[in-house]
Amino acid sequence: MSDEKKILVVEDERPIAKALQLKLTSCGFSVDQASNGEEGLKMIETTPYQLVLLDLVMPTMTGFEVLEQLKAKGINVPVIVSSNLSQNEDINRAKALGAVDYYIKSETPISQVVEQVRAHLLPA
Repeated sequence: MSDEKKILVVEDERPIAKALQLKLTSCGFSVDQASNGEEGLKMIETTPYQLVLLDLVMPTMTGFEVLEQLKAKGINVPVIVSSNLSQNEDINRAKALGAVDYYIKSETPISQVVEQVRAHLLPA
């Protein structure tokens, strides 16, 4: 039996997705990637992830649409959303749809994202 935590990174910017995957993997997490919201939603529906890192602005299906679908389908997984924009209305909308946390990509070092992941996955 493995205690490894499985995380999905849904991010259309490949360099950011790869950097997150490398860092989280080096910290002992099992990480999958999806490059858009539609692909990410399908993966969430078929794989039991312990946490999802979700970009809000993506082609095909936005992060907001993914959150709406998760809520409508009753899929309960912690989601940390990310954006390049620090607009309070986006943050509030994401939290109203069930996001547990958020970060601004341009202002947040990957080490801080790892701390946010740990805070939501590991017991205090």
